[in-house]
Amino acid sequence: MDSIRLRSLPRLFLALLLFFVSFGYAMAQGAQPAAGEVGTSKNPSEAGVTPGTVAAAAPAAAAGTTTADPAAIAAGDALFKANCAQCHAINDVVVGPAMAGIAKRRPMSWLIPWIKNSSKMVASGDEYAVKIFNEYQKQQMPSFQLSDAEITSIIAYVTDAETKTVAVGTGLDSKSGDQAAVDGTATAGGEASSSMNILLIVLVVVLIVLVVTLVIIANIMKDVLRGRKDLDGRDREQIEQRFDYSRIYKSTAVRGIVGAVFVLAVLYETIQGAMGVGLSQGYQPTQPIAFSHKLHAGENQIDCAYCHTSVYKGKSANIPSPNICMNCHSQIKTESPEIKKIYRAIERKQPIQWVRVHNIPDLAYFNHSQHTQVAGLECVTCHGPIENMEVVYQYSALTMGWCINCHRETPLNTKGNGYYDNLVKLHDSKNGAVPFTVSSNGGTECSKCHY
Repeated sequence: MDSIRLRSLPRLFLALLLFFVSFGYAMAQGAQPAAGEVGTSKNPSEAGVTPGTVAAAAPAAAAGTTTADPAAIAAGDALFKANCAQCHAINDVVVGPAMAGIAKRRPMSWLIPWIKNSSKMVASGDEYAVKIFNEYQKQQMPSFQLSDAEITSIIAYVTDAETKTVAVGTGLDSKSGDQAAVDGTATAGGEASSSMNILLIVLVVVLIVLVVTLVIIANIMKDVLRGRKDLDGRDREQIEQRFDYSRIYKSTAVRGIVGAVFVLAVLYETIQGAMGVGLSQGYQPTQPIAFSHKLHAGENQIDCAYCHTSVYKGKSANIPSPNICMNCHSQIKTESPEIKKIYRAIERKQPIQWVRVHNIPDLAYFNHSQHTQVAGLECVTCHGPIENMEVVYQYSALTMGWCINCHRETPLNTKGNGYYDNLVKLHDSKNGAVPFTVSSNGGTECSKCHY
């Protein structure tokens, strides 16, 4: 009888292990939200890109008027971030004054000429212009080649942002009921997931305790049985048996499996290494100045085009010159050791030796403006979450296959562009419901990039 109990212990261990694993899996599956419970959001790129259009929206406000038109506010948002956010914030003083209440402090008839050419107004002796100039350490605001409608859009955006800030401060929530419900669902889902994690940890601890307890009990039972005189030879053999671990590594099958796994691992790493020759994905060099994109593009929301001025009009996205840095840092953090490196470069009339991160081989032609200005691609499409990077690294592979896949998958929004009418008709007649992509327009032909 004791022999039968002893032999059943391994089966009991296995049964307990399977029970807890199955129970934990079932609980984890039950905690996952059912399909359709959480709202989905569409990727803006699914609508395709519009050839011949700029990524920023065009202003829709009429000159001389402030309007709550969403199109005007959206255009003003883009213009503000591209031209104003480097020196101004809505509620905080940066280089220049806070923008909140600007429409109340001065009329549009004053703001438009001031934004276009502040130096001219200061030179004319305008009382308020001179006051602002002197109050902010005689820091000259650059002139902007903006139309009256664009300036009006910026003021509309500032007014709208100011109103939203006041609403939040008084406890009003601008979220719709649907959005609030989604947030509530997400919060509840997060709490459920956290509870399940705790429960699984408890179950694992209990399982370990049970296994240890059973091992101790088994050893105690063996010690008790060894002291008994009435055990027959079969029971005695069962108690005294030991597992010979040397049989494992001496086994021909085991050695063959280990050898095959080792050879396959070495072969895999060799192939991966060979395929990775010349690839720089993840490359993150140390720069001569500790510039943080997370601080500038993320927290301060400085538009990429403010520093990289040729992204929408040049073949390459240029490296900013020191004078762009000085637009802000002639007043901000002037004692910082990193900023002093910029001063020294200017004094010595030497360029800052930035280390290039993204580098396309010379054998491939690439035009930056064709992708940003014509195709309307966002920076993050290729460069990744640049606004979260303390030190910039190469996010995408930038290989030939990576580019070709993008050309095959990216649809062109040809509406309103007569150049594509016949091409689209021919494509649809032969391909039916297949989207008209960059590849359909010849974007995967060798001569597009290699000539």
